[in-house]
Amino acid sequence: MIAKLTGLLDSVGDDWAIIDVGGVGYLVHSSSRSLSSLPARGEVARMHIETVVREDAITLFGFVDVVERDMFRLLTSVQGVGAKVGLAILSALSPTDLQNAIAAQDKTAVSRAKGVGPKVATRIVTELKDKVTGLVFSPKGVEMGTMGVPQSAQTGGSAQSAQQSALEDAVSALVNLGYKRVEAHGAVAKVMADFGEDATVAALVPAALKELSSL
Repeated sequence: MIAKLTGLLDSVGDDWAIIDVGGVGYLVHSSSRSLSSLPARGEVARMHIETVVREDAITLFGFVDVVERDMFRLLTSVQGVGAKVGLAILSALSPTDLQNAIAAQDKTAVSRAKGVGPKVATRIVTELKDKVTGLVFSPKGVEMGTMGVPQSAQTGGSAQSAQQSALEDAVSALVNLGYKRVEAHGAVAKVMADFGEDATVAALVPAALKELSSL
């Protein structure tokens, strides 16, 4: 079972890349997000691989970080969501935005992906609402870099770290008030975009409570 590939980037298509590892070219299907993060042709590329084995084929799906790979696994565990649809969703939404959409039960955001209708989108947000909290959860605006490390940590930024801390503290406060964690995550993530770098626990909690009361 192939779990990771490191080799020279040979070529890239709309939804695939070929990675040359020791003279052997591996065809890897991927989201547009991961493909856009790959280096120039001829340079070293690293991808986390999800290997899907069927009776008639062995297919490799590649991701630039483990968060996207784990989200792909969750998506394809939902009935009616195959690998092609999973990649389409991850091409339309970053893992962070998708996590936020699922936590907020925002089926409209999920249905923007190519090939995803309202029924499938509803099934995704419903079946995965209790599972996305097991992944790395980041507020909107804090994107994950390579290897699942927030870009803020890679660049030394502190504003995003403060946002993450505020989000986690606000969620904990809402949980202590009796709300389910998935509901708290969704509400805080939804209002956090309005505050940006000025987000504090004192500001987030009442705004999130207002959001929850409107549901």
